Amino acid sequence: MTERYVLDLDELGEADETRLAVAGGKGAHLGALSRIEGIRVPDGFCVTTDAFRRITAEAPALDGLLDRLSRLDPDDREAIRTLSARIRRTVESVAVPEDVTASVTRSLARLGEGTACAVRSSATAEDLPTASFAGQQDTYLNVVGPAAVLEHISRCWASLFTERAVIYRLRNGIDHRTVRMAVVVQRMVFPDASGILFTADPVTGNRKVATVDAGFGLGEALVSGLVNPDVFKVRDGVVVVRTIAAKERAVEALPGGGTREVAVDPGRREQPSLTDAQAVRLVELGRRIEAHFGRPQDIEWCRVDDDFQIIQSRPVTTLFPVPEADDGENHVYLSVGHQQMMTDAMKPLGLSMWRLTAMVPMHEAGGRLFVDVTPRLASPATRAGLLDVIGRGDPLTRDALETVLDADGFVPSRPDPAAGATTPGGEAVRGTAADGAAPGSAAPNGAAPGGAAGPAGSGAAAPEPIATDPAVVTELIARSRRSVAALEHDIRTKTGPALFDFLLEAFEEHRRALGDPLNIQAIMAGMEATWWLNDNLLEWLGEKNAADTLTLSAPGNVTSEMGLALLDVADVIRPHAEVLEFLRTVEDDDFMDELAKLPGGAEARDALEAYLGRYGMRCVGEIDITRPRWSERPATLLPVILDNVRNFGPGVAAQRFEQGLHRAGEKERDVLSRLRDLPDGDRKADETKRMIDRVRTFIGYREYPKYGIVSRYFVYKRALLEEAGRLVRAGVLGDEEDVFYLTFQELHDVVRTRKADAALVQRRREAFRSYRTLTPPRVLTSDGEALTGSYRRDDVPACALTGLPVSTGTVEGRARVVLDIAKADLEAGDILVTAFTDPSWSPLFVGIAGLVTEVGGLMTHGAVIAREYGLPAVVGVDAATRLIRDGQRIRVHGTEGYVEILS
Repeated sequence: MTERYVLDLDELGEADETRLAVAGGKGAHLGALSRIEGIRVPDGFCVTTDAFRRITAEAPALDGLLDRLSRLDPDDREAIRTLSARIRRTVESVAVPEDVTASVTRSLARLGEGTACAVRSSATAEDLPTASFAGQQDTYLNVVGPAAVLEHISRCWASLFTERAVIYRLRNGIDHRTVRMAVVVQRMVFPDASGILFTADPVTGNRKVATVDAGFGLGEALVSGLVNPDVFKVRDGVVVVRTIAAKERAVEALPGGGTREVAVDPGRREQPSLTDAQAVRLVELGRRIEAHFGRPQDIEWCRVDDDFQIIQSRPVTTLFPVPEADDGENHVYLSVGHQQMMTDAMKPLGLSMWRLTAMVPMHEAGGRLFVDVTPRLASPATRAGLLDVIGRGDPLTRDALETVLDADGFVPSRPDPAAGATTPGGEAVRGTAADGAAPGSAAPNGAAPGGAAGPAGSGAAAPEPIATDPAVVTELIARSRRSVAALEHDIRTKTGPALFDFLLEAFEEHRRALGDPLNIQAIMAGMEATWWLNDNLLEWLGEKNAADTLTLSAPGNVTSEMGLALLDVADVIRPHAEVLEFLRTVEDDDFMDELAKLPGGAEARDALEAYLGRYGMRCVGEIDITRPRWSERPATLLPVILDNVRNFGPGVAAQRFEQGLHRAGEKERDVLSRLRDLPDGDRKADETKRMIDRVRTFIGYREYPKYGIVSRYFVYKRALLEEAGRLVRAGVLGDEEDVFYLTFQELHDVVRTRKADAALVQRRREAFRSYRTLTPPRVLTSDGEALTGSYRRDDVPACALTGLPVSTGTVEGRARVVLDIAKADLEAGDILVTAFTDPSWSPLFVGIAGLVTEVGGLMTHGAVIAREYGLPAVVGVDAATRLIRDGQRIRVHGTEGYVEILS
């Protein structure tokens, strides 16, 4: 194939993968823009990546330098600065070959001798749907003459290795060798005004609101932050918000080339750079561009007199995607991840498996799952119940929902459903809060049964749909164990398409067990008794969160038992010095056989294997079936075990459980004694005693259904991975974990047809990588508005971080900001600060003094286990892992719900 070093923009056509490889992101998009009817793009051409390859081939030292660059840590700024500067000098030192020079000179002649040009970098990993790379390479304006243009083309090639571009690629996992640089050369436009148009609001994410930033002169004044822009927000063809800034400076072109900063005439500084009519017309052009590319766009524009020209358009990559809905109706979605304490992106197989086993319909966006609660909000009766249940668990989510409700007309008003009716999603309506209202806040995988505690302070006992009988919990646990054992037995002989038919039947049993009325009643009994105690003891005794102490060491909590059991494993390992030394050096997961050869190693191995036999199906982010389980990665547990050996003495697990029992008993006696001294005290004490017994009977079971789900998930996963192994051996797949990037049905089709789409797997990998960079909102609307909510409180010190109080007490200590459990290094008295905690984090809880998380609610797993262990805890602290630095001294106010940074 003949190399072409220069292509006119109108030769590039649509921005497909071929054009991206030739012209880079900016060039390919400009080529596509030039073909859209009504869109004006400055004339120009693209120096293709073929020319860049010629240049790099002339620099043999580049290979070794790139090898060194790829090995650098993205945080080693000094090493990156030094090496990237050397690479840029190497690229710029290469003389532009004569044939490349000739091609560029001919194209410049077509633009006109002496024409001023803009010379813009256009990397192949730039302006992509999943990564914009905006501002990572260089642009040069008002470049005049062939020699100057060629010089600046060389600078653009070298700018592929600016420090900021290198760090961006390292952080996004992009190989430096796979990226090439094209260069766009266009006729320079000398505008009256210029700026940026976002076809979706970049702050709220609302796809129906476009935002125009505008200023006088060249757009570099805005991009560099030299001036504040005029801002126009346009919705439905109307300017709904207008902010006119005082624009004291501007950037303009110099007659002989280059640009300069100038003062704006005082009489013009506060004049708008666009009229409302111009802003609306610009947005209309933007909507045409958005429709062409099929996604919201970040558009660079300029205005000469009354004419708009488009300098660039790239996808907006920071917006959270919106679940697909083709009905034209408004929708309000709740994040499942915030209820499940797992807001990370999930792989496609994980998403589809959770949807297939969930109790309510779920919608996918950005690698996360959401539940549509629009029908609940539309009905006044179910709206009240939804807000009540959500508000008890997570005030931020309730506030976000109320913000949506305050937007007139977004949520339609509908008649209340009749008692016993079902919603459009098919969930039965129960009392004040309906099934599915709060995904995961009560039931473990997406159903939030209805029924609410008696009103605060009413003095009326909460309803008791089931007796306060430990035998109920015993029977439910036995049912779950029998169900998992039957699954393990029956799945052994299933392979090929028959396995998938079997799994679809197993999912029915999965949902049946979760929807068992007795299961739901037991979950709600513990929660409602907790609410009753907190509400009434606050009114009667003025005591906040009294149930926190009353539930210490509640029986049957499989998650808290998991943390204590790892202390027992530490007790087995502690006496054996060689075992301890060996475990400190373990780097992979195949260590059990070597461990058993050491003195005391057989006992250590047996203790670990026994622990994994009961809890090995768990892991961080366990709702995603694709995450590696502890049984698959046992080395993950070793840092926690070694911390336990270092921080505690033998027998501490039993001691801590007994201490909890003692404190709970003391608290019960104290509360009942104080109540009996009140007017009508005997009745209040008797009702409180019944509720204490009820909460201690059922609150531990709150954790078991999730344990049952994860146990079943591990059985599903092992069967699917065995099938994946057969596909790899047959040459259908390249790697077992390719199946993680297929949905359950797609994997079924691959097994049936023995054909796989490798390109689809690769696209899914790339999409997953991009989704990991996004932060999911608590509430998302069909307009794309992403809401996280805010606290409406005036009882928190000015400099404190506000959150939700979930476990009473106050503690001061060293903050340890931990984002990866495998990298935790905790000492007794430390306060764990992290994004979220699911049950797999509970082994860390035994060694800390307090807990702070960014995500969480009153009844989520981290809160429940913090109360079990008596740890002061505040959850829902926005940006806690960024605002609190590792090692800082902090004070956690678990009763009042805020965190103070002391040093």
